[in-house]
Amino acid sequence: MSEAPTVFQRRIVIGAVLCVAAFALVGIRLVHVTLLKSFGDGHPAIATIARADLTDRNGELLARDLPVKDLYARPQFLDKAEAAHELAVAAGADERRLLAGFNNAKHPYVLVARQITPDAEARVMHLGLPGLEFEPGGKRYYPDGRNAAQVVGVTDPDNNGVSGLEMGLQNQIRAAAGGQVRTSIDMRVQYILAHEVDQARTTFTARAAGGVVMDVNTGEVLAMVSAPDFDPNLRKVEGGDSSRNIMAQDVYELGSIFKIITFTLALEDHTLKSLDEVFTIGQGLKLGKFTIHEAEHMPATLAARDILAQSSNIGTAQIVLRSGPTRQREFLAHMGLLKPLKTELPETARPLYPIANWGQIETATIGFGQGISVTPLSFVTAAAQVVNGGRRITPTFLKQEATDLRGEQVIKPETSEQMRDLLRYVVTNGSGKKADVPGYDVGGKTGSAQVPGPHGRYIPHALRTSFYGVFPAHNPRYVVYILLDQPHGTKATAGFALAGWTAAPAVGRVIQRIAPLLGVPNNAPPTKLASDTQ
Repeated sequence: MSEAPTVFQRRIVIGAVLCVAAFALVGIRLVHVTLLKSFGDGHPAIATIARADLTDRNGELLARDLPVKDLYARPQFLDKAEAAHELAVAAGADERRLLAGFNNAKHPYVLVARQITPDAEARVMHLGLPGLEFEPGGKRYYPDGRNAAQVVGVTDPDNNGVSGLEMGLQNQIRAAAGGQVRTSIDMRVQYILAHEVDQARTTFTARAAGGVVMDVNTGEVLAMVSAPDFDPNLRKVEGGDSSRNIMAQDVYELGSIFKIITFTLALEDHTLKSLDEVFTIGQGLKLGKFTIHEAEHMPATLAARDILAQSSNIGTAQIVLRSGPTRQREFLAHMGLLKPLKTELPETARPLYPIANWGQIETATIGFGQGISVTPLSFVTAAAQVVNGGRRITPTFLKQEATDLRGEQVIKPETSEQMRDLLRYVVTNGSGKKADVPGYDVGGKTGSAQVPGPHGRYIPHALRTSFYGVFPAHNPRYVVYILLDQPHGTKATAGFALAGWTAAPAVGRVIQRIAPLLGVPNNAPPTKLASDTQ
């Protein structure tokens, strides 16, 4: 017959059970604090996940986690109204929300404030209130503020990327926590592009503006600007600001810069006898019930090269109609212009173009850049392939170690060479003269597009101007593109707001400033001094 446990043995068993229970509660509490996700005003569930630094291609810091704390309260206050008031003042929280949470028995924890500053933490501690808990976390900080804001993007209060590269590179950023993810952006180039875009937007009172600088051999985006911009450190958009990246997620009818694609098609398929072939321009080109007109006065006849240089719509329409609707559509698709562009940026947009009815008039208007809408980044990529030897590139926002990432041939090398010569001719003898920079052999094309309005009609006298520039034209390394949305002429431009007066000079200034930084040699002849001629 077994003996009954003694009092001492019973106390040992009870103590062991209590210890197990205590350890279990501690374990549950640890899981509660570090693993579970909270909702509403509940206690935090996942501790903030650390993110790697984002840097530019040269290591300059673009984004970094800073240690902060979130404040929670267990509402066991003698005077909940007074506690809500004091905490609201000390932590900058909403008093009514706190009081409602304190009076809600369903929530054992109430979020007082996220990411509080050390000063706020000191004020809260000075209150001496019971049941307060500080949870360590991180807040993303952007030292360059507005510069490249739409490209870099932002995170939410839980440190998850919600836009830009913060979202698009989320996996890489988390996998490299404690390290860095190096982007393709060059902040030296970014500052210059942003300055010139802002200056042009202000000078011509444009509604919006933007720009891109891309390496034609790797597809790396060295700079991208969208204005208006915003301050990512505020985590909100204030009046007049915008978090929208118009270069990547807005589609536009880009106008005459699209003639680059039209002439590339004509040269590729040999539908032009030569660039010296002469076309009759006249007073208008009638297609069915529509008549195509020129934006500016043109001579009665123009050679093919001057059709591009002077940006003749009538001449371009005649050239593209030789290719016809089917071939034009096939070629645009081949160049990547009829589908959304895929990059590390989550922001993208589907192009707009005729689906069911792509006939003669659509072919003509698309040939000079009306009736089709694409993102500026998509066009820059396609046009970079035109000048880089005719090989496919994929735009990227990550720094690449290789200096040549060109892929398959999309057009013949000789077509690419002809287009480089032709774009140089546009700058030396045509509408792009104000983009020329001595010593850098700039090539390019102007674009002045009508702006679509309501009910399918174009807004009278409203233009969207842009310039696509490549340098050096005969051995391209970089393209620079700037767009101005509805600029206005000034006294200095004699009231003209066309691209040759607005966007082209801005691109020229960007090239003049960034070329030395990027190691592009200046091949201008040495300046002759007066003494040298004697």
